[in-house]
Amino acid sequence: MISNQIIRRSIEELQGITKVELGVFSVDGTKLVSTFEAEDLLPGVITDFAGSSAESQVIGKYHLLKVKDEEKLVYIVVARGEGENGHMIGKVAVCQLQNLFTAYKEKVDHNSFFQNLLLDNLLLVDVYNRARKLHIEAESCRVIILIETKADQNRMVTELLKGMFSTRQGDYLTAVDEQNIILVKSLPFGSSYEEIERIAQVIVDMINMEAMINVRVAYGTMTKELKELSQSYKEARMALEVGKIFYVEKKVNAYNTLGIGRLIYQLPVDLCRIFIEEIFGSREAAEFDEETLTTVSKFFETNLNVSETARQLFIHRNTLVYRIEKLQKATGLDVRSFDDALIFKIALMVLGYMKYLGCV
Repeated sequence: MISNQIIRRSIEELQGITKVELGVFSVDGTKLVSTFEAEDLLPGVITDFAGSSAESQVIGKYHLLKVKDEEKLVYIVVARGEGENGHMIGKVAVCQLQNLFTAYKEKVDHNSFFQNLLLDNLLLVDVYNRARKLHIEAESCRVIILIETKADQNRMVTELLKGMFSTRQGDYLTAVDEQNIILVKSLPFGSSYEEIERIAQVIVDMINMEAMINVRVAYGTMTKELKELSQSYKEARMALEVGKIFYVEKKVNAYNTLGIGRLIYQLPVDLCRIFIEEIFGSREAAEFDEETLTTVSKFFETNLNVSETARQLFIHRNTLVYRIEKLQKATGLDVRSFDDALIFKIALMVLGYMKYLGCV
């Protein structure tokens, strides 16, 4: 049910426009919201009217009207005014409250629909039937964007996102847990992944700027039909997890750019362990010091260019060569060779994956 705060705001705005005093009472006579003091309007009068078959009643200068939600009596509206003017404004207030009921239920229904859709809890026939009732286009270009935040920051981030994306534009916000907010983003047909990347980056930057909150964002592949959204959601979840393992420095990760990280993420742990033992033998991953890992990482970033790596690390070229040869003696891999560099890179990613799972 809609909150008293929303009712109060609606009634006060209407009173400010019409200059007619208004009040909303529960069916037991309790005053919920009122812009006037009604000492002479006893609770018994409200309850008697609520129990009657009449839809409206005039008692002196007070016009009483019933507010129903699908034939169920929920509120009594009281307008204090002379003649037809008071009655008419009372009817406007009734219509406004009923519209609020409709909007609230549509919001709840949309939320429930997308939650069940993304979790594969709906039969295909139900997807299209419910979408039609909720006026959601079945065939439209959409993508799932997942925003990860902390549980205690979820509400603030959600409010910021509501200001950025509107249901009138075909965008919907929902959630299936306390840490991840799901944005069902509507896109024009023919949209590119560069546009989605830009939207995701705007989300990260806006939330950081407005609320000083750091979030991680991931998105799946674009879909053309509602039934495909659950797959885009699964892809976005994978992109979020893979990003936290292999691409920690990135705040935005796309499923279609995960590369080899996506393959490693789906490998069985036992297979990963066998691979690591084949490459490093009994050597512990922790034996690779920070200097070595930083050197190799920068070497990969510069496409195995020794001179450029040395320049960016502010070390002499011979120092870099010494470090590479030291690593070769320890592992048998010469990262100056493309094949060995590829093996070592994959091995480091597999180690990172196993550490994430707590297996090493």
